[in-house]
Amino acid sequence: MAERISDAEHAVMEVLWDQSPLTAQEVVERVDPSRGWSANTVKTLLGRLLAKSAVTAEEDGRRYLYRPAVEREDYVAGESQRLIDRLFGGKLTPLVAHLAERDKISDSDIAEIEALLKELKK
Repeated sequence: MAERISDAEHAVMEVLWDQSPLTAQEVVERVDPSRGWSANTVKTLLGRLLAKSAVTAEEDGRRYLYRPAVEREDYVAGESQRLIDRLFGGKLTPLVAHLAERDKISDSDIAEIEALLKELKK
């Protein structure tokens, strides 16, 4: 997937990552109702995601079944790396330092990071 997806498109992707394949109507029914989107809005977003090769569609009678063409983990990895590259020169340590300086890391976060680092050292 070369082209980035918007926040709105991401909401549709989350529905499909949660369960697929789905029809457009099933996606409409599963998108967070607080967004207040019409069926046409969701169908437009599905069309954009198809154009970006983020989802695939297969004919099923008179309807289409949509499924993600990219795994959630791969998407998250790419977006995370873009963020670190853009804001922290590609280095992870300044990101962690930034969060720590702003008291955004809890004691439980620190414990999880320490456990992760121990695993990575093995």
